[in-house]
Amino acid sequence: MLPLDLIMVVALIGGILLGFPVAFTIAGVATLFAILGAATGAMDISLLGALGQRVFGVMTNGVLIAIPLFVFMGVVLEKSRIAEELLQTMGQLFGRLRGGLGVSVVLVGALLAASTGIVGATVIAMGMIALPTMLRNGYNPRLASGVVCTAGTLGQIIPPSTLLIILSDVMSNAYQQAQFAQGKFTVETISVGQIFSAALFPGLLLVVIYIVYLLTRAWLVPADAPAVKVVDAGGRPGVTRILAAILPPVLLIVAVLGAILGGVATPTEAASVGAVGAFILAGQRMGVSARVTIIGVVALIALAIAAGVAPVKLQRSDVTMTAYLQGGVYAVLAIVGLAVLAAAIIRLHRNQILVPALTSTMTVTAMIFATILTASFFSLVFVGLGGEDRIAAIIEAMPGGATGALVFCMLILFVLGFFLDFVEITVIVLPLIVPALILMGHDPVWLSVLIAINLQTSFLTPPFGFSLFYLRGVAPPEISTASIYLGVAPFIVLQIVGISVIWWFADVATYLPKLLF
Repeated sequence: MLPLDLIMVVALIGGILLGFPVAFTIAGVATLFAILGAATGAMDISLLGALGQRVFGVMTNGVLIAIPLFVFMGVVLEKSRIAEELLQTMGQLFGRLRGGLGVSVVLVGALLAASTGIVGATVIAMGMIALPTMLRNGYNPRLASGVVCTAGTLGQIIPPSTLLIILSDVMSNAYQQAQFAQGKFTVETISVGQIFSAALFPGLLLVVIYIVYLLTRAWLVPADAPAVKVVDAGGRPGVTRILAAILPPVLLIVAVLGAILGGVATPTEAASVGAVGAFILAGQRMGVSARVTIIGVVALIALAIAAGVAPVKLQRSDVTMTAYLQGGVYAVLAIVGLAVLAAAIIRLHRNQILVPALTSTMTVTAMIFATILTASFFSLVFVGLGGEDRIAAIIEAMPGGATGALVFCMLILFVLGFFLDFVEITVIVLPLIVPALILMGHDPVWLSVLIAINLQTSFLTPPFGFSLFYLRGVAPPEISTASIYLGVAPFIVLQIVGISVIWWFADVATYLPKLLF
């Protein structure tokens, strides 16, 4: 009998390479092979009865609600040109250092990654602003292209990011599945906070690796990354301008990540804080006075702290006058905060930012959830055709035991990254291979970080690396597609170096989760 499960995977990759919409391709291939499996007796068609439960589980998953909120936060920051101001300031600050423009792009990429988490927005912004500046000051076109593409992908490994949110859900399910297979019925789970904390140091490690490479290359080959000779308008920025550009995104990052890692808020609640913060920052950028913005921010922070420390329950029968006064103060703080938020929303609407931001958020969110839902259908059919058992048998048969199996799986993920998007790999492939790896003894949190960096690399690998397409769309005419491909090659090697460091020094990924959780 033909191995329908393997043919199904080949058909999926073929359909995607032909350019069909991903979600429709996944659903169409799953439907076709479910019919073939039922016709040939390779699959019990009644298994599809579980599809409704799977869809319901995805749509009621509280963790995934954070995705549209984080996407919205990033889109608002990008469209309000906060990212552009940050790029210009950092470029002027580090430009006089040999290789300094490249360093500034990497640092801004890290800041934008932690505040937006959207690869496309970051690459496009830096491609339009930083790339022409680097070329104008004599940078090697290949190096400039590679730096912009790679710095933009940091949004996938530095939290918060949609990749880490989806990955945490998939890894938690796989971890529970592995524990059930071991006969454990009191199972542990993996939270988004654990994955965020595990990815933080590795993400910063990649930033350091990129900067060391840039400075070393600038020292060895000065012509590739010279110091800035042509200073853009504004000259070297002063302390006030630097703080004005850097402080707001940093405070937003601290508020969002601090709430999650500190256990104060769930990822969804923290994402809501990020979305409100992005509204207020963008509103201030669009004309809301700094004084009014500060008053609104202070009111909201005071309300959050006070309500957490001394909550008021006015519906109780024994409410005192003090409680009523306390509730009145909370109401005033809420009204002040909402008024500033409303002013920001009105400014964004008048500047034609609100509607495009909402549209972009809906488009990205719909794409992600459509892929997740159809991938659940695909995996159900694949399991019904015996694919899960086949994958587990292949992994267990790898020479070298647990290490050999992990090397094999990482290579498979790396190769798939040439053809598939990170969402497709995460929701289709990982549920099939991760339980077997966990059963072999690999730490699921450490494994999550290795996989996350591997999937981040998929944005850089031709022919279908998304960062390459984003940059190609905004790059000057003198930047050829070949230059972009050759420019990212050294950074792909650096990604592998980063994976190797985390492989041999697991504490880089596991220390912070153990400390916090």
